[in-house]
Amino acid sequence: MLTNKPILHQQIHKYLVHDKCSVYEKKGKMRKKFLPFSRPLISEEEIAAVGEVLRSGWITTGSRTAQFEKSFSSYCGCKGAVALTSATAGMHLLLSALNIGPGDEVITPAMTWVSTVNLIVLAGATPVFVDVNHDTLMTDAEMIEPLLTDNTRLIVPVHFAGAAVDMEPIYNLARERNIAVVEDAAHAAGTEYKGQKVGMQGTSIFSFHPIKNMTTGEGGMFCADDKALTGKIRTLRFHGLGVDAHDRNQQGRTPQAEVLEPGFKYNMTDIAAVLGLGQLARLDDFIARRTRLAKRYLEQLADIDEILPLTISQVTSVHAWHLFIVRLDIDRAGMDRDTFMEELKQRNIGTGLHFRAVHEQRYYRTTMPQALGTLPNTEWNSARICSLPLFPAMTMEDVDDVVTAIKEVLAR
Repeated sequence: MLTNKPILHQQIHKYLVHDKCSVYEKKGKMRKKFLPFSRPLISEEEIAAVGEVLRSGWITTGSRTAQFEKSFSSYCGCKGAVALTSATAGMHLLLSALNIGPGDEVITPAMTWVSTVNLIVLAGATPVFVDVNHDTLMTDAEMIEPLLTDNTRLIVPVHFAGAAVDMEPIYNLARERNIAVVEDAAHAAGTEYKGQKVGMQGTSIFSFHPIKNMTTGEGGMFCADDKALTGKIRTLRFHGLGVDAHDRNQQGRTPQAEVLEPGFKYNMTDIAAVLGLGQLARLDDFIARRTRLAKRYLEQLADIDEILPLTISQVTSVHAWHLFIVRLDIDRAGMDRDTFMEELKQRNIGTGLHFRAVHEQRYYRTTMPQALGTLPNTEWNSARICSLPLFPAMTMEDVDDVVTAIKEVLAR
């Protein structure tokens, strides 16, 4: 099998800052303390800010949520942002806002978290799975175009692991056919595509789950350059009322607010938003730390033939390094991915799985058996993919411990 290691070696110098730390090695010594796959970095200032909100008497959607929306919109450069309880909520609201339902088709990679496909199915629409590039795990316009039909209503490209999808050809394809596009940016807070932040154009949905580059505990952000769509999402997120849960001009919600249409209950609280404000202020620093750790991984894994990191897409001008993903060459390793992960766990190294392909999950194997065998790159990666520990509080020595454990496992 061909590997992408020479390409990756060149990309280290193109995308990553050089770190002068010397190589740290532990020969045959297992870590005493478990290294989790991910851990959020919460400051004392952020904890104090949450406490201040709790003592204020206004803990649901209020001024802090409005401030967070404004700050995130400014960071991304988008025209409007709506804070939500999760990225999943954002996808649900979008499908509802676009009236997507029975008879409609939505194109999405199967190499994604199941929530997107679950919501498509729950809306009564049909998910159409598109394959991904073998080494970036992201789709493109060439793979999407043959899947377009008269029933295609929405395309959902996924920015993966902190890298960027090449969106311009996908937008061009969609505009020609009047098809909506939403960028799944759950992995992409801080990612830049051709010099501009993901979220600056079109419609994007971000996640603030605890393993993401920044967190609000649980939460998400809907960003769009369409004022009417943003307004629709804002109405739908809070019961379909014509005003928000907090109207600054009313010192709270006006009691005369009316329901304009049936809506949901997906509004972010000020407790979550104030944490998000602190995290957003440190996001670029988090990414810089992740980048240094990722560089260390790439350098130390370069001579391990059984381990295949992802290739960085050429359109990614800033990689947010949400995840550090590798694929295990199971033929060379002499073991499957699950055994590899368990062996690392026995050496106090945590790992993650992002993702087992959606169409290989039990429900979708049963209801959509025709999809199996049609996505070769997705299925090859689904059996081999593994996320190594990566979070801002890690040290270079932690990375070295992971690599040492990998070498020990493979040596067996």
